[in-house]
Formats: sequence, structure tokens, C-alpha cells
Amino acid sequence: MMIKRCFWLFITLFWAQNGLFSQKSLSLDDVVPGGKNYYRYYPRQASGSFTAQGDLFIQMTGDSVFVWDKKGSKLFLTSTKTVRDALPASVKQSARISDIRWISPSSGWVNTGKCFYLVDVATKQVVDSVCMLSGGSNPDFDASAGVAAYTVGNDLFISSKGGAPVRVAHSIQEHHIFGQAVYRNEFGINKGTFWSPDAKKLAYYFMDESMVDDYPLVDISTRIAVAKPIKYPMAGLKSHQVKIGVYDVGRQTTIYLNTGEPADRFFTNIAWTPDGNNILVAEVNRDQNHMKMNLYDAITGNLIRTLFEETDQHWIEPSHPAVFLKNNPDRFVWQSKRDGYNHLYLYDINGRMLRQLTKGEWQVTQFYGFDKQERNLFVQSTQGGYLNRHIYRVSAKDGKTIRLSNEDGVHDALFSNDMSVWVDYFTSINIAARTSLINTATSNAKVLSEVVNPLNGFDLPEIKMVDIKSADGLFNLTGRVILPTDFDASKKYPVVVYVYGGPHSQMVTNSWLGGAQTWMFLLAQKGYIVFTMDNRGTDGHGKEFEQAIHRRLGECEMADQMEGIKYLKSLPYVDADRIGVNGWSYGGFMTTSLMLRHNDVFKVGVAGGPVIDWKMYEIMYGERYMDHPDENPDGYEKNNLCNYVTDLKGRLMLIHGDEDPVVVWQHSLRFLQEAVKNRVQLDYFVYPGHEHNVLGPDRVHLIGKIIRYFDDFL
Repeated sequence: MMIKRCFWLFITLFWAQNGLFSQKSLSLDDVVPGGKNYYRYYPRQASGSFTAQGDLFIQMTGDSVFVWDKKGSKLFLTSTKTVRDALPASVKQSARISDIRWISPSSGWVNTGKCFYLVDVATKQVVDSVCMLSGGSNPDFDASAGVAAYTVGNDLFISSKGGAPVRVAHSIQEHHIFGQAVYRNEFGINKGTFWSPDAKKLAYYFMDESMVDDYPLVDISTRIAVAKPIKYPMAGLKSHQVKIGVYDVGRQTTIYLNTGEPADRFFTNIAWTPDGNNILVAEVNRDQNHMKMNLYDAITGNLIRTLFEETDQHWIEPSHPAVFLKNNPDRFVWQSKRDGYNHLYLYDINGRMLRQLTKGEWQVTQFYGFDKQERNLFVQSTQGGYLNRHIYRVSAKDGKTIRLSNEDGVHDALFSNDMSVWVDYFTSINIAARTSLINTATSNAKVLSEVVNPLNGFDLPEIKMVDIKSADGLFNLTGRVILPTDFDASKKYPVVVYVYGGPHSQMVTNSWLGGAQTWMFLLAQKGYIVFTMDNRGTDGHGKEFEQAIHRRLGECEMADQMEGIKYLKSLPYVDADRIGVNGWSYGGFMTTSLMLRHNDVFKVGVAGGPVIDWKMYEIMYGERYMDHPDENPDGYEKNNLCNYVTDLKGRLMLIHGDEDPVVVWQHSLRFLQEAVKNRVQLDYFVYPGHEHNVLGPDRVHLIGKIIRYFDDFL
């Protein structure tokens, strides 16, 4: 196995140089979300936005509101208290002051949860308001038009300035749902309503779940437990069906796009044309290996034409809608991995590809838009290495890239309307959060705020990054090693491997603390080495790397993780007889898999919300990576962890929320049932009333339980 130490990052050295050594220790309340002190030490990045005209940047840091011009000059300062004081007395305390859509330096729309108030800070008055009906949720607010779409139960409503609420769609059947996200939030879908550019029409999803089997969840909080079944489309079974409605606000009429048959496919990434007359939909077949980009007439609902198609032998997963150009409204940008990496392509409305805008063995991770003349576009990408995210200007003519961000780390950008200035939200392994205002042309930068080390004063461990070859020898995998506090290389230490390993994830980055969760430092304080590595199947390396998992989830992921174990065993200070593993969700699947199928290596495991049998997971995600169970019976059977229960040697604890709607409780219960049947001992813990993640104050209990389990048995 080839092992190359990529670079060593001694955080302790950084703190030592700044005189920050201390004997103070962290507690659960300091490092776990939901803990009493967590947000005291959490590095909050300053929030902000450009005004509607794009000429001023308004930054919110703590209780202060700063206004900056494009040259980086501070114009004036106010406070969130001033904004709050302008609101009606009944909502002052509940308003999310961090969520303000600024119209000008002195006025902006404030979301209070029930209403959007246009507040004039100078006069401390409410200028206008848009309120939802009682029970309103899923708000989609268009600030320029002052109109909000939202749902009440399964119905869809619109409220506007000075007007009475209008019900757009009424659910007369129990499992008919309007205006909510569909396909279980896959394909980048996170909402169910889509305003046209002029806010005169509203496209929305209609979901019919009546054909999907009921899945029983139980609420035990009442004296007699209450059944609250959900519709859960398991792999190989029936999925819900979706249509796209279009509501004309002025006429108060609705049409549905004539998408035709088969109904059992996925309508993703809805995008309006700039004139508001047509809608683009990326339609994916049930097998998820064929996509059609279809153009529909938003007036009649008729299909105008298919612009282009994409196929893949493994899977197609469009996750970003088309983005139209302002100066050339008949052209749009489409994101695709067709050449092996996620890149941008320029199309016209007739479906003709004009050119590939970005190209190379790196991925575009965000597309921000074009400059005023549309000669250049701006992206975030992995061109500077997959641990980093840098900001680039790309020539629309020849694809030449110029890096705009300087320091290695993770940069995110917020550009002004004309792209002449941008706000750099930056973090790196030893910079918690920095916000800068940067001139795009000159690169002159003004640091607006910086949080270097929110954990100043605590006794903290060293972190190092190591480069390890994947099991097939084709890729470099970066591992993060957190060494014990007061590390002594002459001693032997136990190891806890923290694993996720599933699609769309990247646990190790050049961000604050290397992407580690702060509670891992508690393990380091207790004398553990904590190791994390991103295996094949995760994000950032391109399509071949991601698709290595197809039809055999867990196999190459485990093989790569075992290369990490080989590296750990090569270290003289690692106790190879005391290696544990922990993960949640996909990481729970990986933890259980490693405990069973590499039972001579792992002594202790804690698996949270684990997938045990992929036939019991949902269609959209499960069939994408494993195909239909009838097409891949051997793959499903080989990775059904119930088949390996008798191979358990070490100490394993499973944890589950009893109302989990994502990885349903049945997964771990079936595993437990097999263990009992085969006289295999394991430990089990349930969090009543919790869904897929244990959140809030109870998360402190969860992390405490995990650490205690390793203390007791590792």
C-alpha cells in the first residue's frame, strides 16, 4: 500500500505561538449542539446581503448591523435591537432577525415566522406586511413583488400586500399534497413552489401518495400511544406520483403540465424562462439512467419540445435547475457530469449546445452567475484540490480560469448584482470564520469580521492530515487524525474511527478543525485517537470515484476504510487491539458492516440510525445506487446485514429514534430480532419521540452515551 503523508497541520503549534495554552477542558455542554454553552464556542460566520440595487452590502454580526459601500467604506452602524423595536409588540421576540431581505440600508423584509414585515429602521415603523394564515408553513416569499406562497396542511395558499389570502389548491383527498417538496427531497428538491420571474404565475408540485403503502410510526407521548402512519415508498414497490401545476395569479386559474406517461418517473429541477411563458423540467426515468430536458408552455401546459437527453450506465442525478442569461434570455447554463466531472454547459432554448463553459479534472461545486457583459462567469470549484473550495472567474469564450480567492481553505461567495464586488465567507483548518469584501477586478480586500479561534482557552489536541491510496490504487484518500490531548508517541492509544462514507458527503476538508465535530475533542481529551477518511462513493473527486459503489453499497467503501486501518496500524502509538468505529445513517450502515465483516479488527462499535437492508430503504435514493431489487437480487442480499449477525465478535450498540421517517425503525429491530434468534448478544438504545437525528438538548445525552460506551468497552 502506498502511503504518503500529504501535510501535517499542528493546531497545537498554532495556539502555542499565540500563547493560548490552558488546562481548561471541554464538556459535553460546550461541544454538542443543544448543549448550554455550544453556541458560545461555535464559530458563527457573519451573515449579510446586498441591497436590492446591489450597491451596498449589509452585514449582520452578533447584534450589530453594518452597511458597507463597494469600496469597503463603512457608512453607518445600527443594531438588530433597532430592527426588532420597529416590529409589532406581539412578534418582537419571535422574529428571526438574522433573516432580513434588505431593500435599502434602512429598510428590509423581516420574517417573523407568520408574517413578513417591511420595516423602516430609521422611523422604526412597519411600512408593509404579508401574513400567512394560521398554520402556514413552507413559505416561498418574493420580496420584489411582496407576495408569499405557502401551505396549510396539504393545501396551497398565496398572500400578498393588502390582499386577502387566496387558496390556490385544495386537497380533497387525504394523500393529495400541494406545494411541498416531492421525491423525499432527492434531486436537489427542497421546496414545492416556484415563482415566475415577474411573480405573476406560480408553478407548484402536486403529489399523490395514495398508491404508496402506509408505514406505521407510533407516538408514545400520550397515555394510549397514537399511530401516525406515513407513506414510505420502499425500493421495488410503488412510488408516489407527481404533477406540476401552474397558477395564474391575475386570472386565478390553474393548468397542469401535460407530462404524459409513464407517471412513475421524476420531474426535477423546475426552471422558468425569463419571459415567464415557459417552464423547463429535467425528467428522469424510474431506473434513473435517462434524463430528458423538456420545455413546456406555461399557458397551455403542452410539451413544446425535448431540448436534449442524457444517459448513464450507472445513474443520472440532475440537482441544479437551468439558469438563464439576462442579456441573452434564450440561452441557459446547465450543470452535468457527462464528461466525468460536474461542469457547466451553455445551451440555447432550441436545445443546441453552444459550448462547454468549464472543463478539467475538477468539479464545479457552485455557479454564481455572469458579469454584466456576460463575458465571464463565476464559480466555486475543487480546481485547487478537493480539500479546498476556491472562487474562480471563467472566460465564457475560451474557459480560461482565474482564481479570485487567495488562502487555501473553503471559500463561499456572495456577489453583487453586477459581480463587481463579492463577499468572501472563508474558513480553514485554523481560521474559524472570516468575512471579507473583495473587489473583483483589483482583488483589494476589506476584512469585515474574523473569528480565529472560538475555543481559545481550552486544552486542545493536534490534528494532522494524511494521504492514503484507495483499495484499487487509483485515488488519493485524505484522512484526518485527531491525536490525544497531551499526546506521547511512546504510549499506545485506542482509536475511534468516525465514518459516514455515503454519497454527497465529504467529512474531511480544509475548513475549521479539518471538518471535525468538536465533540470528537472530548474523545481526544480522554486519550483516544479519532480517525476519519472519505472513501470512494463520497463527493469531490468526480463521477468514476462516486459511481464505484453502484449495485454494491458498502463493499468498496469498506475496502477503502480498511486501507485507513492499515495506515493506523503502521503507527507505533496505535493500539491495534483497541479500534472502535462510530457512525450515523449511512455511517451506521458502515459501522455495522465493519463490525460484522471485519470482526477481527474492530472491538467496539456504535451505529446510529443504521440502514440494515437496502430493500427497506426508499426508492429514490436506494434504487439510484442499488437498482431495482428484481434487477440486482445478489447485490441486495450480499449487503443485507441481517445475513452477518452471527459474525459479530466485538461489542456493538445500535441506536435509533422510534419515529424515524428516513431509516425506519424496522431496520435495527430486524437486526435485533436476528441477533436474538441466533443467541448473539448486542446492546440497543432507543430515543423516544425522535426522528432520524437526535436533536436539541437530547443530543447531549446521545453523544454522552456514545463516549461512555467507548469508555466502558474500548
